[in-house]
Amino acid sequence: MTDIKHIEFEESSGNVFADLGMENADELLVRAQIGFHVATILKERNLKQKEAAKLLHIKQPDVSHLMNGHFSRFTTDKLLDFLRRLNQKVTIEISPHHQGEPFQAVAFVEALES
Repeated sequence: MTDIKHIEFEESSGNVFADLGMENADELLVRAQIGFHVATILKERNLKQKEAAKLLHIKQPDVSHLMNGHFSRFTTDKLLDFLRRLNQKVTIEISPHHQGEPFQAVAFVEALES
């Protein structure tokens, strides 16, 4: 007979910061999502860190932090500025909040190739 162990787990809420009980979990998730998108664009463009620093108007060590996922070092406004410098359009949509959904959310629309 196979000995099957019972593994306990808890289903995620979809926000790891909320699951960890952190304050401002929605803000932290949004910042992480925006930061991830910025880092992804930089990787896709194959920019060296010095080139990215010049483009984003930050120092090279800050690019390193960004590329290593340390998004809490940057404000949401700064991350949005990075998107602008990367020639990305940002649209903010305001709608009524419904119970069970986050107060802030980020949605990405991939550009269609011409």
